[in-house]
Amino acid sequence: MSNGIQGSEIMIIEDDDHIAQLLIFIFQREGFVTTHAANGQVAEKMIQENAPPALILLDVMLPYQDGFSLLKKIRTQPRWEEVPVIMLTAKSQENDIVRALNAGANDYVLKPFQPTELAARVRRFIKVTL
Repeated sequence: MSNGIQGSEIMIIEDDDHIAQLLIFIFQREGFVTTHAANGQVAEKMIQENAPPALILLDVMLPYQDGFSLLKKIRTQPRWEEVPVIMLTAKSQENDIVRALNAGANDYVLKPFQPTELAARVRRFIKVTL
């Protein structure tokens, strides 16, 4: 692939296995490398121990730790604070959207999502080198 995103990593933090597998399929097909955390505890460990990805897709409602508290940790973790974060959630209340954006989310996508729209939103944040 010569689209410039080959090998760029997307971290998917999603507890619903069906949605996680769909996201992994979509973004691997687009040429991305994906990592997956199924709960807030695993995600926090990955954030502390791993190099930052190109982008994070973050669910709000997660076991052990919600997406809002993870977002706060991402924004205070050295090397991770500038990683684009797209919240991907069924929480459609205006106050949840505002809270996420005020906490540092770069975008907020509601479930159910359109795969091509989500992929386009992700590509907006990934630096493309031609």
